[in-house]
Amino acid sequence: MTRIRLAFVASIAALPAAVVLAQPPQQPPQQAPPQPMSFFVTSAGKGDGANLGGIAGADAHCQALAAAAGRGSATWHAYLSTQGSGAVSARDRIGSGPWYNGRGQRVSQNLAELHGDTIEQARLGNPLGKQLSLTEKNTTVNGVGDTPNQHDILTGSQPDGRAYTDGGDHTCNNWTSNGQGTAQLGHSDKQGGGNSSWNSAHPSRGCSQPNLVATGGAGLLYCFAVTP
Repeated sequence: MTRIRLAFVASIAALPAAVVLAQPPQQPPQQAPPQPMSFFVTSAGKGDGANLGGIAGADAHCQALAAAAGRGSATWHAYLSTQGSGAVSARDRIGSGPWYNGRGQRVSQNLAELHGDTIEQARLGNPLGKQLSLTEKNTTVNGVGDTPNQHDILTGSQPDGRAYTDGGDHTCNNWTSNGQGTAQLGHSDKQGGGNSSWNSAHPSRGCSQPNLVATGGAGLLYCFAVTP
């Protein structure tokens, strides 16, 4: 009888372990799929200085590069402002965000963060810089310390993303000139000079391809997806 009782107690004691062993293993939490690319720096300019064929030609360049990278289903606009009659501000052309680079990293949540609209947002700055401002090929853009330095990006814009309203030429005749004029430039790595702004660091030396190269660029553009 004693042996029977001991065997019964031992079988009862083993039950919790058996129950635990019988439970299915817990599955790791599922991660959200990476966001599709909705921002990039062009891996190449159009090759004719700041003559982009106007703002429509710049948009077409963004669209073609995005399509080659497998994101042609989205509508892409170049981050460019124009001047004069019917002037357009770059910030009004790119949707409302958020935007992600080709590695699924968020580069900005919305227009206010992108441009530092509030004092606090301006103090914090946006996440853009050499490691996030990638091309459509997921490559970095040469910046300060690289040869050649190509961090100058055509924007024609003020720091708040709006068009210039003075009498100066900041857009190489609304992106149709490869000679006379100047273009306002941003720094893709946010480095160099007294103003390292991503979108409004300094003007170019001129509108020709050699002048853009001499300033520290290659006629590159920022491209944003307006629609998913």
